[in-house]
Amino acid sequence: MSVIETEGLTKRYSGGLRGDPTLAVDAISFSVERGQVFGFLGPNGSGKTTTIGMLLGIITPTGGVFRLFGGGSSPEIHAARQRIGATLEYPNFYPYLSCRDNLRLVARVKGRGDEDVERALGEVGLAGRQKTKFKACSLGMKQRLALAATMLGDPELIILDEPANGLDPAGQHEIREIIRGLAEHGKTIFLSSHILHEVERTCTHVCILKKGRIIRQGSVAEITAARPLVAVRAAVDLAELKTAVEGFVGAVTVTTVEDRVLVELDSEEPAALNEFLAGRGIYVSHLARERRTLEQVFMQETGASMGFGEVQ
Repeated sequence: MSVIETEGLTKRYSGGLRGDPTLAVDAISFSVERGQVFGFLGPNGSGKTTTIGMLLGIITPTGGVFRLFGGGSSPEIHAARQRIGATLEYPNFYPYLSCRDNLRLVARVKGRGDEDVERALGEVGLAGRQKTKFKACSLGMKQRLALAATMLGDPELIILDEPANGLDPAGQHEIREIIRGLAEHGKTIFLSSHILHEVERTCTHVCILKKGRIIRQGSVAEITAARPLVAVRAAVDLAELKTAVEGFVGAVTVTTVEDRVLVELDSEEPAALNEFLAGRGIYVSHLARERRTLEQVFMQETGASMGFGEVQ
């Protein structure tokens, strides 16, 4: 069953009296199935947050349709949103209240009791820090408290916008484990993030946007294994080696990374590339398949620079 389904979903912002209209989301169509951990990816300004805003009812679409839990009418979507928990990038809590008291306020709005608050605090590892005031919390604790607030009411679909933004590797690991635990308990997760190595470890499926349009979508396994990726080293200048490899008919993309050339091949075997280079007087010292990462796919598809998914 599709938990989220969009068809031609579009958002165009008016340019006002002088500016040109901005097409933030350009007729995107995708579906998220029950039980998936779905990564929604793209550079800044690609339309991720706008799309989330439309799904949550914060932003009104300009065109297209979307369905939540199979329902597309206004009453159905309104009812479906009661089955969703969501957190945006920056947690918004009262600084002088404790974690527990902040969560109790959220629970009151959602019609939940103290038992739900205690359960949520335990699920995110804050049971022992529940009396800490929000202003004294670390960034990781604040993100975990936001997740606890999202989980109140036991939602079936959880939408997370940059849940690990700004966290160190230990904090990212904590958030990843919480998300995995939610998925193991049958939750469907819709996750927007810049931290691509975490997305690859966490998500089952991804959708990549660029300038408001979908340019790639599918399972993480399918996307990262689309074509063979081969690393080449030789006792020649790296630029010379890259130029030679680019002349190989089976080369789809060719890039340099540190001391090697990475070449994406079509259906050709690496041996054919070796033979091609030898015919041009270049004898390789290293030729081996490499595992393609989601970050490499992302950079290739969007033109982003190396390091996009790293913690700043």
